[in-house]
Amino acid sequence: MPEADPALDRGVADAPRGNWVDTYAPRAWRPYLRLSRADRPIGTWLLLIPCLWAISLAALADGYRGWDLWLAVSGAAGAFLMRGAGCTWNDLADRDFDARVERTRLRPLPSGQVTPFHAGLWMVAQALAAALILFTYNGLAISLGIASLALVAVYPFAKRFTWWPQVFLGLAFNWGALLAWAAHAGAVPPAALFLYAGGIAWTLFYDTIYALQDVEDDAMAGIRSTARLFGQDSRKWLAGFLVAAVTCLMIAVLLVLLSSGADALKLVVALGGVWAFGWHLFWQLRRLNPADPASCLAVFRSNRDAGLILWLFFAAASVV
Repeated sequence: MPEADPALDRGVADAPRGNWVDTYAPRAWRPYLRLSRADRPIGTWLLLIPCLWAISLAALADGYRGWDLWLAVSGAAGAFLMRGAGCTWNDLADRDFDARVERTRLRPLPSGQVTPFHAGLWMVAQALAAALILFTYNGLAISLGIASLALVAVYPFAKRFTWWPQVFLGLAFNWGALLAWAAHAGAVPPAALFLYAGGIAWTLFYDTIYALQDVEDDAMAGIRSTARLFGQDSRKWLAGFLVAAVTCLMIAVLLVLLSSGADALKLVVALGGVWAFGWHLFWQLRRLNPADPASCLAVFRSNRDAGLILWLFFAAASVV
């Protein structure tokens, strides 16, 4: 009987200890699930949350006093699948870089657990499953979903030609705000565009924090990022992204409420969510130690809570 590959039992460096992939998944499936970042669900949350924001705000805009259950459930499934497909594509494009960075060298492709051919098949399978969900939506949403593939395709290469790859991640990760709004309302009004802009600023905030973990390795590998670009001024830039995110989100809420003629209670609840979100980002900034990778990772992961806090307020405003 051949010896088991010990690499299949080793988790990736930044995966939470004791995650379900490393603990319960069949050993043969672990490399593929790690390619999809199923052992690190934070990315799925960050892809899903702008969709949830849009569903709630779109409902608030047209007075829909209910919950788009199919949009929420399908959005969660689609976020999981497309995040998996996108991460697989990212790892295919970055496998040589990943081998030179301490945090990523044990990923399935640079460590040899999966071949590029099989990773490509896995990526296509996830994308096709996501397409089945997308085609249940209206025509505008389908068109937006197809258009998003261009952003997904370009993102892994952004770090090669710009110091601002986080912008490309923000464009891709928040596209769901436009898609979900279109799926609910059949249109993309100005409020949806400001919601999208607020999400992009938020992504610049949290992904710069994430990139701070790898500044030294990225410099040696020639990988560009906002974390390297900002250097000692990172806190100032993060504060600017915080202000930009809160401002855009406030404008989105005001456009929705002023156009729908909603009452003062809805206004207070929705804006209260934006302020609570802003205070959470401020708390993250106070807690962050840019020189400590563990601090950067912990603060980055806390953005799931920040996004969910805002969504809960938006959802409450849509039903009060």
